Amino acid sequence: MGRYKFLFDLDATITKLEILPEIARRIDCVEQMQELTERTMSGEIPFDRSFTERVNILKKIPVSTVQQIILQVPLHQELVRFIQEHREDCYVVTGNLDVWICRLMEKLGLEGHYFCSIAEVDESGENLLGIRKVIDKSVAIRQIPTPFVAVGDGNNDAEMIGAAEIGIGFGGVRPIAPAVLQNATHAVYTEEKLCQFLRQL
Repeated sequence: MGRYKFLFDLDATITKLEILPEIARRIDCVEQMQELTERTMSGEIPFDRSFTERVNILKKIPVSTVQQIILQVPLHQELVRFIQEHREDCYVVTGNLDVWICRLMEKLGLEGHYFCSIAEVDESGENLLGIRKVIDKSVAIRQIPTPFVAVGDGNNDAEMIGAAEIGIGFGGVRPIAPAVLQNATHAVYTEEKLCQFLRQL
């Protein structure tokens, strides 16, 4: 260990579920959210447009409530153990919002080791006003020393995975997006095999 940095998508990679549909359950918008998520992950809708639409649906929920919902989302525990054992070399690169995921990142021990979209909130910090910046993963990864390994599943992970020395499409939760498969050096479909492979690097 020590040669590579490791970059992980969050939703359906570290988590066992897509996060935004879980938040949407609180306001009974699951179907609408799921449809937008699926169309985004497949590349049918650009990520920035879709993410803005999805955040607009969810922004009425207080920020602290969303943080608590995210803390309850089940995680791939073996992958979490790998990250915590090698946290100095691990980073999360996600489209999700900073104010929503910050407590999960603290729980993982990854403060200062994640790249995400930036929210705009009111003075109380509880009310989400909008999005200040949607992450461009292809830009964010330029801040990571090479060589690196990248793991993800969705269309917006394709450039990150293509730029990696070892790019892994992970299909443990949902089908790997075609763009990811085109850019990946490997495809893995179970958490056990993914962690086994990562530990060999």
